[in-house]
Amino acid sequence: MASGANLRPPSLLAHNLSATPSLRDSVPGTPWREDDEHAPLLRPSDIDRAAYHSTRGQGVDIEADVVKPSRQSSATWAKAQYYIPSLYWIPNYSLSLFGGDLTAAFTVAAMLIPQSVSYATSLAKMSPVTGLFSASIPPIAYALLGSSRQLNVAPEAALSLLVGQTITSVLRSDPHTLPKNPEAVGLAVATALTTQVGLISFILGFFRLGFIDVVLSRALLRGFVAAIACIILIEQLIPMLGLTALEHKLRPETTLEKIFFLIEHGVTNAHGPTSFVSACALVSLVILRMLKASLRRFKWVARVPEVLIVVIVSTILSDEFRWDDDGIAILGNVPVHTRGHFIKFPLHHHSLPYLRQTTSTAVLISIIGFLDSIVAAKQNAARYSYSISPNRELVALGAANLTGSFVPGTLPAYGSITRSRINGEAGARTQMASLICAAIILVATFFLLPWLYYLPKCVLGSIVCLVVYTLLAETPEDVIFYWKMRAWIDMTLMGLTFILTIIWSVQVGVTVSLIISLLLVVRRSSRTRMTILGHIPGTDRWEPIDESPGAEEDTPGVLIVRIRENLDFANTAQLKERLRRLELYGVHRSHPSDVPRREQASVFIFHMADVETCDASAVQIFHELFESYRNRDVGVFITHLRAQPRLMFERGGIVKLLGADAFYENVGKAMGRLTGETRR
Repeated sequence: MASGANLRPPSLLAHNLSATPSLRDSVPGTPWREDDEHAPLLRPSDIDRAAYHSTRGQGVDIEADVVKPSRQSSATWAKAQYYIPSLYWIPNYSLSLFGGDLTAAFTVAAMLIPQSVSYATSLAKMSPVTGLFSASIPPIAYALLGSSRQLNVAPEAALSLLVGQTITSVLRSDPHTLPKNPEAVGLAVATALTTQVGLISFILGFFRLGFIDVVLSRALLRGFVAAIACIILIEQLIPMLGLTALEHKLRPETTLEKIFFLIEHGVTNAHGPTSFVSACALVSLVILRMLKASLRRFKWVARVPEVLIVVIVSTILSDEFRWDDDGIAILGNVPVHTRGHFIKFPLHHHSLPYLRQTTSTAVLISIIGFLDSIVAAKQNAARYSYSISPNRELVALGAANLTGSFVPGTLPAYGSITRSRINGEAGARTQMASLICAAIILVATFFLLPWLYYLPKCVLGSIVCLVVYTLLAETPEDVIFYWKMRAWIDMTLMGLTFILTIIWSVQVGVTVSLIISLLLVVRRSSRTRMTILGHIPGTDRWEPIDESPGAEEDTPGVLIVRIRENLDFANTAQLKERLRRLELYGVHRSHPSDVPRREQASVFIFHMADVETCDASAVQIFHELFESYRNRDVGVFITHLRAQPRLMFERGGIVKLLGADAFYENVGKAMGRLTGETRR
């Protein structure tokens, strides 16, 4: 154990960092890296080297063949700590942090136990045990590999809904026959899903594809989350109104069918006692949450588990007044078994038949789960002043789900923004909080489930409905922001995702919107950013004519084009057409049918100071372009060319095509060649 002086809470750490920015105390998490902006100017390795030279100066010599292996082993150990953060924070863990981690573990467990039971029962349509295993097994693996210190990995409402819809689809795939054991089918489908989710996340991280969180539009995610919230609300209204038996009889499948089912039977066939208990539970949850918000100044109030309170009170009342005799469905006996061994290799003869049917859903869960997790991880990293790696997060999340898949039926588990924030606010400073929380949930799974025998199932529906408010909380704010910014594309994308998800399915809504979002990214990245430069009179500067009012094109027939980004196959495919439009119409927007506003240029000067890299496809296109200019007797000059693009131009034959005298250090010298005078 490291001493408490070495591992201090972030508040003290921030104070010391502001006072001495060159030194940084050790905090459990990832070790320092050379490219880490938070890395100290003076690291332990530097101190060790200084001590070595100091002792050597005092007459204590250390042989080089002893020092070199030590340094090599230190570098190897540092890399191991970087990729497996627990190798760093566990040996350096301080007892001074244990109190906060322990408090956070009990706080999150009190919220997570009833939530996991609710998600598994009400959304995934599976045994409560699967939800509890999902909240306890994957977090152990993540705690050892994850780079976030506060992220809590467990089942999520949206992802559990996708699992439930997939299981229902498999069970209803053949309308003429029903499986003899639907529970076994559910376990096999969930196992196949979780296995594929883990593999997909792990592979994405291994191949460093963690940048996908910046590719997908926030509007798409907001539309998806809003639609999921509405679907969850519709799904939960059925058991909350006591219409489950009627639903099994009429079997409405799509969300629209369930909306019409509720409109038709929600009033006439609702079960009175069940509806009353559901309403009371939901109102109690809302009131308790409002009280917590109003009493936020008292720190202990934030740790009051309102969900657990409602579960305990409703279970006691149900037992005392025998609500099950009044027709209210209760949780009942929940055996803790996994149809065989507790740990079982996930790809076996029961789960293999469902791999192909579940792959598309697994891809969707992997993407949505990672996006939610990385947002939560980044928020906590910014709040507590440390850095995280999206690629290592993907690997850790993949390993967590792969570990969970060895327990049959375990649901996919990812990080939650709300749960992780509560974890940090309750005192979590390392993943020790997640390890303790997982242990608490495992104990509850094996020893406390019988105490929930009389828990009304409709109360679980009310707990899930409370999540709907959290999911929808930011939607109005985003809609208002997009309207204010006149971001019509973002609003359209959000609305399209919402409508398609509600009318067809979650998979269709997200897939279509994802394709549109990626097409927009490709469209924007395929348009090379370029502009026309003009001369600032009385100076030797050339500035963009659309940004500098004083810039003038003072030499007829000469077009100076500045290319403002690196060149590759994507953004140079339309380069010829873009240059033609720039030559004939200038920098202002125009329609192809418009009459050209400019004369064709007799000389092109390309300003390429912003081009750092250029790939082979771009060189090919430039070669064809310059050949066409030469056939038109158009002069071509290139200025400010960097080393890498020049090397590619030499290899591609462009230097030979244009001649060495076509390349100049700056625009002024190129213009001097044309005008016969040198502008400096």
